[in-house]
Amino acid sequence: MSPEIPAEVKRILEVLRHAGREAWCVGGCVRDLLLGRTPQDWDVTTSALPEEVLALFAPRTVPTGLRHGTVTVLTEGGGVEVTTYRLDGPYQDCRHPEAVTFTRSLTEDLRRRDFTINAMAMDGEGNLADPFGGQEDLRLELLRCVGDPDRRLTEDALRILRCLRFSAALSFAIDTDTEAALRRHKDLLGRIAMERVREELTKLLQGPAADQVLLEYADVVGVVLPEILPAVGFDQRNRHHCFDVWEHSVRAMAAAPRDPIVRWTLLLHDLGKPDTFSVDSEGVGHFYDHGRRSEEIAREICGRLRMDRDSREAICRLVRFHDAPITMTEKGIRRMLRRLGEEDFRRLLQVKRGDNLAQHPAYLGRQQWIDQVEEMLNVVLREDQCFSLKQLAVKGNDLLALGLQGKAVGDMLNFLLDQVVEEKAPNHRELLLELAAAEIQKEDKS
Repeated sequence: MSPEIPAEVKRILEVLRHAGREAWCVGGCVRDLLLGRTPQDWDVTTSALPEEVLALFAPRTVPTGLRHGTVTVLTEGGGVEVTTYRLDGPYQDCRHPEAVTFTRSLTEDLRRRDFTINAMAMDGEGNLADPFGGQEDLRLELLRCVGDPDRRLTEDALRILRCLRFSAALSFAIDTDTEAALRRHKDLLGRIAMERVREELTKLLQGPAADQVLLEYADVVGVVLPEILPAVGFDQRNRHHCFDVWEHSVRAMAAAPRDPIVRWTLLLHDLGKPDTFSVDSEGVGHFYDHGRRSEEIAREICGRLRMDRDSREAICRLVRFHDAPITMTEKGIRRMLRRLGEEDFRRLLQVKRGDNLAQHPAYLGRQQWIDQVEEMLNVVLREDQCFSLKQLAVKGNDLLALGLQGKAVGDMLNFLLDQVVEEKAPNHRELLLELAAAEIQKEDKS
């Protein structure tokens, strides 16, 4: 069954129409409907002025962007942005118009939008307004700017990344003129806020055609991620690899689940290779300690893109450990769980799978080894084997009772956990307290 305009959105259209105003669903929601996808957000465009919208839907409104004609109407299904038909004034910062002018023309409102597939409108009965050929471009699976691509992309340089993101998400080709304009104006991306760059890149990485886009447009992406450029075309000169560093990284990313942490990790995991490259006497390339250097680069990128702390630390940790060996014993599994926790350990296995799938086909047998590690991980977790302070039989209060204070309590808890993980002591409260007391006595004598 094809998706439809929700009842609460149709109600907004009806209220506006009964008030003598035009009203249409517009933009991405119309595109997704025509593609047979369920839209995540609904936007309405109307000939009604903002103050009319506020009056018609009071009190369930939020004046989210009155300067640009936008009022959010609150519904049971969430907020719906209702925006007055408008013309954009000059763009002075390659991002936002200095001013907007309201208009009574739907076509003029659609004319200012980025791509033809986003410049369509649909009324409550399903009638389509498509003055720029968006429906045909959907059929052709083509991304094309509305009007002059140079103007569209210089008005708002974020559209350059949006174009790549839509290409990755929809597996659409980019129109020849639009592609040429992307490359001509790519340096304007340096003027875009890093938070917006991060959002677009993260969505791009999760697209089914992300690998094709990243390989084809590395020069464009390289404006905001200059650290990738040394990896492009860098010959690894190693029998394990049949791709250069960049293509290996992109293929590894595409082979992984669409978890943004995992995909970012794989995109960045080998960026330290050009800086650590060496060739032995037989002409074989090596990248000693490239994990450490890749982590440094990843930390710089994540910081510049203003990623949240948890995402940044997870990505950098996984980059650091992406090539770390895992001992195929329960002790080895507990050690890695101790370092990473369950969530990131499982992500690490996904990283290792993607990394391996982008290597020379002769080495794909490593997938079986990863399967075995995962099976052993499941056994350790199922048996509730101790690898974290939360599981440790001794708690901080127990050590306070032994006379320890402050940092010494944490140090002793970590010491005891190490003993349990390494099978040097059982996870029994009394035995661990005896061990702690012995260590305290030993410290007092030293």
